[in-house]
Amino acid sequence: MTDHAIRPYRVEIPQAKLDDLADRLRRTLWPTDAAGVDASYGVTSERVRALATYWLDRFDWRAVEARLNSHPQFVTEIDGEQIHFLHVRSSRADAVPLILTHGWPGTVVEFLDLIAPLTEPEDPAAPAFHLVVPSLPGFGFSGPTRGTGWGCHRTARAWVELMDRLGYERYGAVGNDAGSMISPEMGRIAPERVLGVHVTQLFSMPTGDPAEFAGLSEDDQAALKHLQWFYENMFSFNVLLSQQPQTLAYALCDSPVGLLAWNAQLFGESLDFDFVLANVAIYWLTGTAGSALRFYYEDAHAPRQASEPTTVPIGVAMFAGDFQSIRRFADRDHGNIVSWNSYDPGLPAGGPRDAAGHYAAHQATDLLVTDVRGFFAGLS
Repeated sequence: MTDHAIRPYRVEIPQAKLDDLADRLRRTLWPTDAAGVDASYGVTSERVRALATYWLDRFDWRAVEARLNSHPQFVTEIDGEQIHFLHVRSSRADAVPLILTHGWPGTVVEFLDLIAPLTEPEDPAAPAFHLVVPSLPGFGFSGPTRGTGWGCHRTARAWVELMDRLGYERYGAVGNDAGSMISPEMGRIAPERVLGVHVTQLFSMPTGDPAEFAGLSEDDQAALKHLQWFYENMFSFNVLLSQQPQTLAYALCDSPVGLLAWNAQLFGESLDFDFVLANVAIYWLTGTAGSALRFYYEDAHAPRQASEPTTVPIGVAMFAGDFQSIRRFADRDHGNIVSWNSYDPGLPAGGPRDAAGHYAAHQATDLLVTDVRGFFAGLS
């Protein structure tokens, strides 16, 4: 019999785990530096050493733990796995339920800055929301997963089940990174339940048909050029995780600095150290560095799903420095895009590999909150 119970949860990492982490950080075996080894070779020694030193000497895990525990958290079993989630209800009777989904190498920490302004807006005329913020299966407090097969489609089905257990008949879905793939999939699975999908990326790629490129705007051509650069310089993580995640898992589960360096490649230099380390520490302290990697493998090897365009209303809020969706390709895959906005909040760029704006919920909170509010208000 499946246990549908929803149980309260608190993050309580034993001090022994923190002491072991500190000991491992002190005993790090560093690679030999060589003249000319710069960022083109990967994450630099200077950056990793600075993050590791901060992790050991200044980072306050207990403050992160207290912040998480300041919000109601729960776990429930879905499809054989424990799923962790924050569930923060607004005091407003007219609040709209939203489920917010993070990606890799992020965690629920991505969305903590959104909770207060979305649930209890200062302006009584602004829309309010009940928030459900789950940890992806195999990530953080939803792991490690005990079985395989957890990719975007299976997670989307689990999220529909989660919202059903919470008693939400109609709700919106918000996502970033992997969440930008899972949220539209929820709309495919349950279009009668999902009132709208708001994402920061639509990963609609060219098919290779030359006709698709005719007449593209200068902005779209620049987006394609940047995408090509990303494939040629930064895509190795995706290839490896899609093919051999287990091979890498041994190193990341044994070395906190190894995990830090691997995950930091997608935490840009413009991000504050506390945010980067809060996310990385959750993977380390929950032992989910390996199970999270499998998400890429599962998606790469999943049976092809139906490719008919989505029909639920979709809103896109893109941020300068991040992946730029191309409307022509997006319209091919999604039949009801009703909001399409691009923002440049002037975030500092730490270097050529810094995807400033990818963590907009943390870096450009007010802009993202305003866009989410406007999108869902427009659907009512």
